[in-house]
Amino acid sequence: MEAPIMSEYESTQDPQQGRSGGLFSFFSRKKNAPGLRSSIAALVQQAADESEEETADGEKPELDRQERALIANILRLRNISADDVMVPRPDIVAMSVSISLDDALAMMRRENHSRMPVYRDQLDDIVGMIHVKDLIAYVGTSEAFNLEALLRQPLMVAPQIPVLDLMLQMRQRQTHMALVIDEYGGIDGLVTIEDLIETIVGDISDEHDEPAATLIVERPDGSFDVDARCPVEEFERQIGPILTPSEKEAEIETIGGLVFRMAGHVPTRGEVLTHENGYVFRVLDADARHIRRVRLRKLPNAPEKPAGNGQNTAQE
Repeated sequence: MEAPIMSEYESTQDPQQGRSGGLFSFFSRKKNAPGLRSSIAALVQQAADESEEETADGEKPELDRQERALIANILRLRNISADDVMVPRPDIVAMSVSISLDDALAMMRRENHSRMPVYRDQLDDIVGMIHVKDLIAYVGTSEAFNLEALLRQPLMVAPQIPVLDLMLQMRQRQTHMALVIDEYGGIDGLVTIEDLIETIVGDISDEHDEPAATLIVERPDGSFDVDARCPVEEFERQIGPILTPSEKEAEIETIGGLVFRMAGHVPTRGEVLTHENGYVFRVLDADARHIRRVRLRKLPNAPEKPAGNGQNTAQE
């Protein structure tokens, strides 16, 4: 289990690291950190308020909503650890060290992964990491395939490591993947550099991701299956108003964000939540970090106009 390297990084930082190095160093400082973060947060909010006033006057705002969201996410990074963003153990895809070249390539292609952990007998017995380009190098050659000879040393971290420290370790080790290890040495989860970046900028889709499904699908029984990424604006255009005044003030932009606010956490598959405006949400698909799809129906006695107190209730 590796110790955080923040103090070592700060003592060895050089000017060539530029803005990114300065950013990491700034947010890693412990002395007076809460006060600094509070001051910055207040300045961001002040800029947001001024931007809204300027927008009302027809002038271009200095900070738009997305920019404020990015800054807010960066400010929250210090309170986020590896176990908050990791892929949980049950969802880890790994290959056996005894796998053949053809099967290894087929597995990479099927799972749409460029990197995978490799185990000997079971997942807790990780022997290394493999990159798909190391496998491709063997294609068409007569050389005997030996997966173990191609393995790279995995980065092992504790669940409690702050994501900023983890980013630094990944950069220093020049790796895009880390394994999260529990106190007994077992595999607790897996973190990729994409997971860390998504804590700042949100979900990232690449050319290997499946095409997005239709955002809203009406079912024969009158209920709706809704992609969690569906903008609230689009939902309300097709189905009707839903947000309360307090939810509008919170700038909830997607149905997934609304369901997360209702639950107070990332709900599990099958969890049912009732919104005060008469909508019942059932989570159809979710993992440890994301809500993906929900089914909703409107209760017969639902109010015609959104309620005003913003309170939601959850039920099993």
